[in-house]
Amino acid sequence: MSELRNIEELVSKDEKLIDIWERRNPRFEKKYEQSVLRVISDYGVGASENTSAKGKVLGAGYEPYIMAFFIGLYSNKKLQLSEFSEDLKVLGQPIDKWGNLDSKKFRHAYAGLRSYIFIALVAKTEIDWIALDKGDIKVNSVVTSLIETMEEYANYGFSVMEDKLKTDPSYFYSHRSFLDIFLQLTNKPSEILKEDEEPEDL
Repeated sequence: MSELRNIEELVSKDEKLIDIWERRNPRFEKKYEQSVLRVISDYGVGASENTSAKGKVLGAGYEPYIMAFFIGLYSNKKLQLSEFSEDLKVLGQPIDKWGNLDSKKFRHAYAGLRSYIFIALVAKTEIDWIALDKGDIKVNSVVTSLIETMEEYANYGFSVMEDKLKTDPSYFYSHRSFLDIFLQLTNKPSEILKEDEEPEDL
């Protein structure tokens, strides 16, 4: 953890690298807006206490984005985004607003989760930290690299989620759906939970 703190504090004494990263707003491919995001979440509407009543598995659009990222990460597979800007869309909320408790009283804060994502990106992105410390490369270019890694993992994850929905439109209505995906990716038996048990909500 001390190494991570050093990386975070490379920018300045007043601002950490993670803080600059958290102000970014990642992109995704537009085709997943209708085929994934709007199918399983309140993307474009915002989470509400009626989310489940409206047949949505997740609340705000960043929630399926987080799931897509971790699917890509645990699969250890990235998928480059389209090179055409018209095929891309900004998610809509900067990372530091994900799970913001100020917006809805029933949401959980995602500060810890955001830190885990940042740590994973630092580990998975090729960056010359010594060059950054010396000022040979710019902070913005480092943050851009971290975001690109994040976007590519999420892009692969969205492709997996889209395939699941094409095969079975009701796939994500099971409380076990994401759990089963991650258990498969980590090679753990899905029998860990009994059929009548449900995982805790996020």
